[in-house]
Amino acid sequence: MENNRTEISTLGEFGLIDHLTKNFETQNVSTILSVGDDAAVIDHFGKQTVITTDLLVEGIHFDLMYAPLKHLGYKSVVVNVSDIYAMNATPTQITMSIAFSNRFSVEALDEFYEGVYAACEKYGVDLVGGDTSSSQKGFIISVTAIGEVAPDKFVKRSTAQKGDLICVSGDLGGAFLGLTLMEREKKIYIENPKIQPDLEGEDYIVGRLLKPEARKDIIEFFEKNDIVPTSMMDISDGLSSEVLHISKQSNLGCKIYEDKLPIHNDARQAAFKFGLDPTVCALNGGEDYELIFTLKQEDHDKIVLNEEISLVGYMTDAEDGYKFISKGGNTFDITAQGWNAFNK
Repeated sequence: MENNRTEISTLGEFGLIDHLTKNFETQNVSTILSVGDDAAVIDHFGKQTVITTDLLVEGIHFDLMYAPLKHLGYKSVVVNVSDIYAMNATPTQITMSIAFSNRFSVEALDEFYEGVYAACEKYGVDLVGGDTSSSQKGFIISVTAIGEVAPDKFVKRSTAQKGDLICVSGDLGGAFLGLTLMEREKKIYIENPKIQPDLEGEDYIVGRLLKPEARKDIIEFFEKNDIVPTSMMDISDGLSSEVLHISKQSNLGCKIYEDKLPIHNDARQAAFKFGLDPTVCALNGGEDYELIFTLKQEDHDKIVLNEEISLVGYMTDAEDGYKFISKGGNTFDITAQGWNAFNK
């Protein structure tokens, strides 16, 4: 493997940028000028522009002991386009900046960019710029995503109304369980490098962690069925944390029902195996990148037929608080136990 390692110093910064971006062709008419100039030029032809940015730091947000570089490239794009979809917008461009130590070769960065390009292709976004730098240790990724939305059709967190239905896409808790499994296997490996990781039958939760997808399909479903959510955000820190954001910013309370939470059977089985409660994983596990949104009650019949959408509760008066109703009918206060980057 070592024989075909190209040191980054052999290319220089501009040579490296040319190397990493040489095959990229733009897909959006709004991209007027892409990589290779002092700045990109984008024209959204009378639409509104949505911008989001995210920083991923080795040792905090990902662990290269079990995150393949290609998956990491893919995921770094997905987590950003997910934020664009959470505004009810369509992602169109990204910029990608990376800093890396000399333990990374050109081949390693190629692998990372392979994932970046795969995600760009899947979600129809153009890579229009970025920066590369050396770092003293580790790998740092900063992505900015740009999207477009018809004038004033963007959806905020703060605009839910009393009585609105609370819905989520997909299922919850899988990524957290994938992380739990990977951390367990890493610990075993560090103690005994001869033991091969045992990921048998856990493809689903491992995939949820290493290669999440953003919910482009849900935004397309809204458009096709003439649905505009009253509020929306993506689930990166866990359902309990996000529903509190929507409730507090909308000056409302909420009720969530345990028996309505969507949990994949593979995730449920994995939780039992690890001695964890699947409900707790669904409420507090982060990184699912599903959408949580509120809808007017009259939209209820439109979503019933979509198996990718679960109705999990409804918005209440602020004085009713933030409540979780268990399967046994007991009521608990919802607290944000989600993933906290500052508690690592």
